[in-house]
Amino acid sequence: MTLPDVVELFGTDDKCRELLERLRWPEGPECPRCKTREVVRLSTNVKLLWCAECDYQFSVTAGTIFNDSHLPLSMWFMATLLLVEARKGMSANQLRRTLWGQHKGSYKTAWYLCHRIRAAMKEVDRPMMDGTVEVDETYVGGRPPRGSKPGRGTPKEVVIGIRQRGGDLRFFRASDARSGTLAKYISENVSQDVEVVVTDEFTSYPGAMKKTGLTAKHKTIKHKSGIYAVGDIHTNTVESAFSLLKRGIVGTWHKISAKHLPAYLDEMTFRFNRRKSPALFLDTLRHMITSSVLTFEKLTA
Repeated sequence: MTLPDVVELFGTDDKCRELLERLRWPEGPECPRCKTREVVRLSTNVKLLWCAECDYQFSVTAGTIFNDSHLPLSMWFMATLLLVEARKGMSANQLRRTLWGQHKGSYKTAWYLCHRIRAAMKEVDRPMMDGTVEVDETYVGGRPPRGSKPGRGTPKEVVIGIRQRGGDLRFFRASDARSGTLAKYISENVSQDVEVVVTDEFTSYPGAMKKTGLTAKHKTIKHKSGIYAVGDIHTNTVESAFSLLKRGIVGTWHKISAKHLPAYLDEMTFRFNRRKSPALFLDTLRHMITSSVLTFEKLTA
């Protein structure tokens, strides 16, 4: 799906609503309150549907990420495409300039729009990973104190990356990189039937593997000795994903608060895991039309 395709196919509000209704209700409109299909479209306002069972009026966007938005749905569709097709993400400022022009629109509107789309990118169903899995940690945001060395001891946000070779990538914002914290994320995402778990020589990993019962399947690559791969034993796959994340932070978003970091991590992994899918745009819309409301007050609380 390209931007000209979106403009041509979904250039009007009615066309956008038609697609959203098919995505939200594949078997026909359903009342969000009582779940009945005794629903009719109002002749006075084709956007509204009426439930004969509970006397409730609603539209396809009610109770979704689109809820109470004053933006045209065609604008939503274009913004969604721009975000999902940008490998390193797109800043709210860039989105504002692209959709409204240099001197139109507000940063607040664009920022809220981006975050609502990101909120729909949060994965709910995450199957356990198996095969060969790489685990690593990195540090983003902030600057180390003057005179100190960059790395694990600096006051930055910890991001844990877990990637299955030939499978999904997952990023998590963590409070620290201690063995107990690493064990928590590994046990929640890596199956006991995994063939091998590869990490670097960071001292927390042996303890984490012991806590998860995966010590016998743990392989280590010693980066400090200048060794980055021994056959299939390496963490290059997850590190390449970290590189993409950091290019997004430095080159696109420029500044990310600790509070909203998980949302950006969700966006990056959602897009990365579907990067070869021809249905990326439609899949994102499907998540948006089935996700719950995100109010500005909740986002900024």
